[in-house]
Formats: sequence, C-alpha cells, structure tokens
Amino acid sequence: MPIVPLLPIFHRLDREHFDSSLTFQSQPHLAVRWSDGRLRKTAGFYRHIPKFLEPDEYEIVLSRPLLELLPQSAIESTLCHEMIHAWIHLVLKQKESHGPLFKAKMASINSSQSKFQVSLRHKFPVPQKPPRWWAVCPLCGLKSAYFRKVRGAACRQCCQNFYGGNWHSSCLLIYEPALKKS
Repeated sequence: MPIVPLLPIFHRLDREHFDSSLTFQSQPHLAVRWSDGRLRKTAGFYRHIPKFLEPDEYEIVLSRPLLELLPQSAIESTLCHEMIHAWIHLVLKQKESHGPLFKAKMASINSSQSKFQVSLRHKFPVPQKPPRWWAVCPLCGLKSAYFRKVRGAACRQCCQNFYGGNWHSSCLLIYEPALKKS
C-alpha cells in the first residue's frame, strides 16, 4: 500500500478541529512529513527547532514503518494527536505535554466525530527486535533478554532474597549470545 500524502489530511483536520489556526493563507505554520524509516517505536512527534539567526522551525513527523500498513484512521488519529501539540504550542503559546489543555482538546475532537479516536498513547503493533544477549543468573538460573551487555548487573531477585536487597557479586549475570551469526 503506498504512503498517503499527509498535507491534505492535515488541511482537513485543521479546518474541522482547529479553526484553520495552524495555517496562514493556505500554508501550514509547520512542516508535516513521513519519517525516513528510522522512527520505529513511536507513531509520531511534534517538535520545535530553535534557530539562532533564522526563524524557528516546527514540524510533525509520522512513523512510516509503524503507520504505513495500518488503516487510514490510525494515520488520522496520530496526525491529529501531534496537531494538538502544535496547536497548544503555536496558537495557545503554552508549554504542555499531555496536560489539561491537551486532554480537553482531545476530548472535544473525540466527541465531535467518529472516524477515529485521539488517545494519549498509541496501541499500534510495534515490531520487536530479537535480543542480542541472554543474561543468566548463576544462582537461580533465571534467563532475561538483553539488547546489550550491562557491566555489573546482578539478578535483582537473588540479591533481594539472599542479600537483603543489596548488590552481591555472586549474583552477577552471565551473558550468552542470543543469536548465532551465520
């Protein structure tokens, strides 16, 4: 499925839910784009890029890897979520993450339409990378997945059970490669 253009969706959502306050003479106050493929854990973000001698930049970036295979409602919900952040910052001139202004606008948008629901956190499937290491406790044999070796890490359960919650060298984790390289 090809990636849908974001700007038409942005303009429609701006008209429907933000009284066209995120545009001036049909031009958005911020850039709206798909990620280059590296954004894999979050569905999108809004950011303000301060510039020293030039005007500041603002942008909304949506995750191509997470959203391109999902229905249109997931794209609209994520874009609208990020537009709320932009609206609070650019129009209301406030600094807030998911506070009362955000929640009020989200509730207003959700109650005014039924095509999608804006939420604080997405529940989209995030592809999981397999671990690189298995950390094994020498005392209890508990095996935990790790993506990198952590020097000095000890089994929390054994430290708690045998040493009153204090770190002890007998509980140091032993790392075994999880993937065999071919």
